Amino acid sequence: MRIQKQGPAAIAVTVALAAVLVGCGGGGDEGKATASPSVKTSASSGSEKSTPASPGESTQVLAQMKGEKGITVTVNEASRDSGGFVTVKGAITNNGADSFNATNWIGQELAVAKSGASVAGAVLVDAVGKKRYYVLRDTDGICLCTTKLIGIRPEETRPFFAQFPAPPEGTTEVEFQLPTMPPAKITISEG
Repeated sequence: MRIQKQGPAAIAVTVALAAVLVGCGGGGDEGKATASPSVKTSASSGSEKSTPASPGESTQVLAQMKGEKGITVTVNEASRDSGGFVTVKGAITNNGADSFNATNWIGQELAVAKSGASVAGAVLVDAVGKKRYYVLRDTDGICLCTTKLIGIRPEETRPFFAQFPAPPEGTTEVEFQLPTMPPAKITISEG
């Protein structure tokens, strides 16, 4: 029997995987949006959670929306930049039994239909200012958002982003809406 020594990189990977597995958990809150204690949603609130992310990405959870067929949308970041935009980032997780295609998330607007399976139908709603902010698009009508959201396998998580025009400077609380999902209140941070 031969015993191999593990190097520091192998140990770090093992520890990271163990931490991710410990942080994973399930729940039966289908059809509800949840958020951290500092941000309430219209459906329910929960504790602040972490989701696995790529290196350099935020693991803070601003809100979580649980929809049909086991689909969960987690919003990790909503940041305002100096150019007058708000970028929303997060992850889409398929906790269901079948593959998922985001074809219903394109929205009703014909101008972004070219975006295909995407989060092009996402909207930020400023209830106080009584305004809706739609996902920005380029000159070809393609959304400034994650596209090609097809074939998301069961237990697979994919990152997403969507860029919007920024609400006025004083507006930090908005509602993030995505077709077929419950709305969730999120807080915009200064980027």
